[in-house]
Amino acid sequence: MQLEKATKRSKPETKRGYEDACGTAHALELIGERWAPLVLRELMFGPRRFSGLKADLPGISANVLIQRLTELEERGLVRRIKLPPPASVQVYEATDWGLEAAPLLRALGKWAVRSPRHDVAQFVSPVSIMMSMQTMFDPAKADGFAARLAFRFGERSYVAEVADRDIEVRQAPAEGADVVFDASPQQLAGFLYGGAPIETVAFTGDKATAQRFAGFFELPPKAF
Repeated sequence: MQLEKATKRSKPETKRGYEDACGTAHALELIGERWAPLVLRELMFGPRRFSGLKADLPGISANVLIQRLTELEERGLVRRIKLPPPASVQVYEATDWGLEAAPLLRALGKWAVRSPRHDVAQFVSPVSIMMSMQTMFDPAKADGFAARLAFRFGERSYVAEVADRDIEVRQAPAEGADVVFDASPQQLAGFLYGGAPIETVAFTGDKATAQRFAGFFELPPKAF
């Protein structure tokens, strides 16, 4: 079976760094190049095929995606694995160290949405909207709430479990959820953050649960 497009192992990197011992400087050397943080973001909930990454990063070219995956692999943040039969395809997944960047990406996103230049109408990937729930969740508003909500995006589904004023988000089947959303990431963004009525998103399950869930999220105020 022919494998999907794969990164090629290259010679050790020779790109010039900041020559600065600060950890922040080295962090930028690791994931500071254009597209690198978003490629890593897309791997936060599990392995992905090259074609899936390309589809959820619509502004990136195939060549640049290959380059970024190769660099992230060389830096120990991403690895390639082959799924067992019957899939038998090559996928990319974040290493344990790569997954440790998740809180950094969420914090960076929460800081950046305060910019007046942030455009909420732009493209949102399924992973991005699910990570935003972890980022913007307000525990104080979830007192006494316990539910399992699922979000289906084509063949992929994610689950958000809320209990004890905490939220856990992961890629998982939708079966057994109290509410199942079948809406696009953009529609969900409008419902969760833009004040769009519940009628704008397709879902099954308890309406009151879905509406209260939407009240747990709010974008921070603009910086100026």
